[in-house]
Amino acid sequence: MRRRAFISLLGGAAAAWPLAARAQQTAMPVVGFLGTASAGPFAHLVAGLRRGLQETGVIEGRNVAIEYRWAEGQYDRVPALAADLVRRQVAVIVTVGGETSAAAAMTATATIPIVFIVGRDPVKLGLVTSLARPGGNATGVNIFTTELVEKRLGLLHDLVPAATTVGVLSNPNFAAAVANVRESEAAARAIGKEVVIFNASSDAEIETAFANIVQARPGALLVLADPFFNSRRGLIVALAARHAIPAIYEWREFVEAGGLISYGTSLVEAYRQQGIYTGRILKGEKPADLPIVQLSKFELVINLNTGKALGLVIPPSVLALANEVIE
Repeated sequence: MRRRAFISLLGGAAAAWPLAARAQQTAMPVVGFLGTASAGPFAHLVAGLRRGLQETGVIEGRNVAIEYRWAEGQYDRVPALAADLVRRQVAVIVTVGGETSAAAAMTATATIPIVFIVGRDPVKLGLVTSLARPGGNATGVNIFTTELVEKRLGLLHDLVPAATTVGVLSNPNFAAAVANVRESEAAARAIGKEVVIFNASSDAEIETAFANIVQARPGALLVLADPFFNSRRGLIVALAARHAIPAIYEWREFVEAGGLISYGTSLVEAYRQQGIYTGRILKGEKPADLPIVQLSKFELVINLNTGKALGLVIPPSVLALANEVIE
């Protein structure tokens, strides 16, 4: 090779090296999103996640990419979806939909940081070693679903005091279902009521459960927290209205869809906090050092129009406690 040609080749290669280095430096990190339900009904919640990321200067499509995996209510698919994100070598895994997705992600990897949302104490679930210093590769948000079952039954009693039997709609495929059913049974006994459990884990089974509820004729209905139920809130609220069943729910989204009453924490806020932690981890912090966020604000939302349609008079004592009344 001639000397001039060799120098030109060398110069071209040398010029390419910093370009390659810059390309590596500017490659966007990828966040893996693992959800147990469906994208459409949870779009406003994912928007909350993005807001949290933006608060740390992380913006999807600009300096981070997000790979979404939704199980569509089929909880047995979650472990495979988690393993897929690990193979993708994402920088952080965000899990929503309770302990099912959190446990699947933690089984799939002990090194990739995980930011979860769960409905009960993550220490008792074995996800972290302590609330203040989680240790390991996971941290997240506790939204207190199981702990609030007793409060919801109490509110239902205030609304329908004559109801001696309360129906409980539960998804047996949801990991927290057993604990939630146990809490509802204990809370009902404490106020002198009986509960009848109706199970459903698909649209058809929800329809069947309501047909059975109509036959059993409980005085009211408690819909237990479950991501699949949340994704089908329109169907559940419509069936409760069709059969004139007073029902209480975990999330305000049910009441916004026409349900009677809800009591719980804010899912939008939980997703926002999750986004903040994800952004902080992307910037170099470790999940082991980020304390579990325990949401402390509980929302009571009442739909007066639904109450009127059911022929209920909402007690002033309950109205006074409401954070929001929909008319």
